[in-house]
Amino acid sequence: MMIDIKAIAKSVIRDEATAVMGLEAYIDDDFEAVVRLIYEGKGRVILTGIGKSALVATKIVATLNSTGTPSVFMHAADAIHGDLGMIRPEDVVICLSKSGNTPEIKLLVPLIRNVGNQNIVAMVSNTASFLAKNALHVLKATVEKEAGALDLAPTSSTTAQLVLGDALAMCLIECRGFSGRDFARFHPGGSLGKRLYTRVSDVYDRDNRPSVTVETGIRPVILAISRGRLGAVAVVDEGEKLLGIITDGDLRRMMEKHADVDGLTAADIMSPAPKTIREEELAYNAHRLMERHSITQLVVVDQEGRYKGIVHLHDILREGIAG
Repeated sequence: MMIDIKAIAKSVIRDEATAVMGLEAYIDDDFEAVVRLIYEGKGRVILTGIGKSALVATKIVATLNSTGTPSVFMHAADAIHGDLGMIRPEDVVICLSKSGNTPEIKLLVPLIRNVGNQNIVAMVSNTASFLAKNALHVLKATVEKEAGALDLAPTSSTTAQLVLGDALAMCLIECRGFSGRDFARFHPGGSLGKRLYTRVSDVYDRDNRPSVTVETGIRPVILAISRGRLGAVAVVDEGEKLLGIITDGDLRRMMEKHADVDGLTAADIMSPAPKTIREEELAYNAHRLMERHSITQLVVVDQEGRYKGIVHLHDILREGIAG
């Protein structure tokens, strides 16, 4: 039997995309109330579920924690065997379930109330379910059908839950004024974290500051570039004020234009308006600036435009910041 695998895959993607787009109609007053309940509350967010919904809940917990909202996962089956002890009255408990009528959820809801918590939020597809009727607020993860021909395996419904969880997290980010600096505090490892906290001052070599003056001859200029191993040399005045830059490319262009170069000076071949960056700028921003202008180095200057050094593309790549 011949199966059109690509057609099936495309159909699943269309089904799930349709389900996600349909969620926009369900962003209502209840959704806003849940965001405010979490933002204005003093407790944590407890997410719980059974089966695939439990797996989705763990992802939402990770997203919330990484964006400044303290969250904990509690498996619905484990809750009735001791884990209910983690719930405090001020917490917001979000129960994920497609049907809202699973035995574990029906048992769990009154138990949550028994420990003194009334902040039960249902994230459910079936808004006529036990869970929806017994929740303080309902987040509607309603889908018409699951993706695929059988309409059985949780696909569109779990995708809808994931998207609603992301929507909650992003709304809370805005409410908290959560910044890139805040994000870096929770993601100090890996290239993503480095992008958010590594500064130019952390990566460039302060001791390697090749420079010449406008009167410097070509041969000393070439030697300065060679010794610096940065592919460039800064042109400065007596007060270290940046006047220009000479790169390997400038030297090549000079050789093409002039048969006799011995009489030339740095002033004759320098680029008078080099791209610069301050030490306190993020190294990732330096990389983006290099990419934008198709260059491999930036001159580091202070607030008064004095020469501090050169940050090279290799400095940034070595730190694993680019990408």
